[in-house]
Amino acid sequence: MANQASTKALNAKKSVLKGVHGKAVRKIRTSAHFHIPKTLALKRAPKYTRKSIAHAPRMDQYRVIRQPLNTETAMKKIEDYNTLTFFVDVRANKNQIKDAVKRLYDVDAFKVNTLIAPNGHKKAFVRLTADVDALDVANKIGFI
Repeated sequence: MANQASTKALNAKKSVLKGVHGKAVRKIRTSAHFHIPKTLALKRAPKYTRKSIAHAPRMDQYRVIRQPLNTETAMKKIEDYNTLTFFVDVRANKNQIKDAVKRLYDVDAFKVNTLIAPNGHKKAFVRLTADVDALDVANKIGFI
């Protein structure tokens, strides 16, 4: 019994000296590319807000529409095609122009065509719906 216990103790001593990390088995790689494993990505929890207040809308209706255009061709478009012509901000898109016309003049735009003139200004041709007369809107704006 004592002999068996001493051999058991010697084996335990050997295994402690040897350590548990003796037989490391290398993982068999099946691809030439190494992909970093996906780890836990925690959501940001900032200690303070980086901006004290939110920025005011950069493109409000007064910024989008610069001025109405009242040249002879613009007047002809008002009379013949029920279309108002404006100089607008170069960065404004058609939806912003349509919305600005609705907010400023309380009329619905049927369609908006835009072009950037050679001098760098953007023109918008706003065709109004059939129930609204462009001549009345032009009078209300005050450029006729």
